[in-house]
Amino acid sequence: MKLATIIENKLSETFAPETLTVEDESEKHRGHAGYREGGDSHFRVWIKAAAFEPMTRLQRHRAVHEALGADVMGRLHALALHIEA
Repeated sequence: MKLATIIENKLSETFAPETLTVEDESEKHRGHAGYREGGDSHFRVWIKAAAFEPMTRLQRHRAVHEALGADVMGRLHALALHIEA
């Protein structure tokens, strides 16, 4: 299963987002550190969920990292987060 699908599933299950987009930007980083042939290295996530309302920006990022877990976080090189409540 592609890492983008795993990320989407985990975030959907944890936060029940109003909107969620997971974009694999790996190809944009060809030749840069962390690039892997076939993708699954650089991601950008846009998520909007009521669960983030009481959280600070740092808490939101930590919550996403925790939801993804050590296995997923260890498999990717870069994760850009755009989080809204």
